Amino acid sequence: MKKIWVILSSLLVLACAVSAFAGDGSFKRVKSAGAMTIGLDDAFPPMGYRNDKGQLVGFDIDAAEEVGKRLGIKINWQPTAWDGVIHALNSKKFDCIWNGMTITDERKKEVAFTKPYKMDGQVAVVRFADKKHKKLGDLKGAKVGVQKGSSAVEAVKKLPAAAGEVREYEDNPKALLDLESDRLDTVIIDDATGRDFIAKRPGKFRILPGNITKEPFGVAFRKEDVELREAVQKTLDKMVKDGTMAKISKKWFGEDITNPKKWK
Repeated sequence: MKKIWVILSSLLVLACAVSAFAGDGSFKRVKSAGAMTIGLDDAFPPMGYRNDKGQLVGFDIDAAEEVGKRLGIKINWQPTAWDGVIHALNSKKFDCIWNGMTITDERKKEVAFTKPYKMDGQVAVVRFADKKHKKLGDLKGAKVGVQKGSSAVEAVKKLPAAAGEVREYEDNPKALLDLESDRLDTVIIDDATGRDFIAKRPGKFRILPGNITKEPFGVAFRKEDVELREAVQKTLDKMVKDGTMAKISKKWFGEDITNPKKWK
C-alpha cells in the first residue's frame, strides 16, 4: 500500500510539472487571435482619452500600441466604466487593463500587475482664483469631488484635515466641471491628469502644493494569465532599455517619467 501511495504521489508531482511546463496558454490565445483587447477609461488624459477628432490618444495608448507591434498583435481598445473595470477583466471582457491603474494591495487580491511603469500620486485641484485654499490643510470641511472607483476615493481619507462632503463622479471631466461652476471646493485627481487639464484650461485651475499619495502605475491582468503578463513585461523592459518609453514619456509629459531612479 505504501508503494502505491509513493507511485501515486510521484505521478501527481510529474503531472503538475508537465502542466506548469505546458504553460497557461494565455499568450498563445492572444497570439492566435492576432489581437489583445485592453480595457480603459477613455476620458483619462494624458494616459488615454479622445482628441477633438474622436481618436483615442495618450501615453498608455502609445506604449501599448508599441508593445502590440513588437509582439506581432493588434491592440483593440474597450472603453468601460472605471468603477467596474476589474470585474469586467475577470469576466473576460478584455485581456488586461492598461490605463494608469494604481498598484494597491487591495487590487493585488483580484489581479496580477506588471512592474510599475510610472510613479504618480493624488493631488488636489482648486479653482485658479480660489484664495481660501492655499495648502492641503485648508481643505478641512471642503466639498470634494472624486472619480468613482479611482485611487482618489481612498486618497481623500489621507488629507491632513477631514473633508466635509465627498461626491463621486463617473469621470474626472464632470467633477472638474462642477469645480469650475463653484459646486465643489476641490477635485482629488492623479497628478498627471490634473496637470493635463490645467495645461488645456489655462487660468482656470491650479494644484495645491504637495502630493496626497505616491502611487505606482501598472498593467493589470487576470491572475491565471501569467504567460501573457510576462510577454508584455519583457517587451516593456526592452522598451525602457532602448529608450522607447522615455521617448513616449517626453511626448506626453515633456520629460522622462518612466525612469525608476527618479521616483525615489
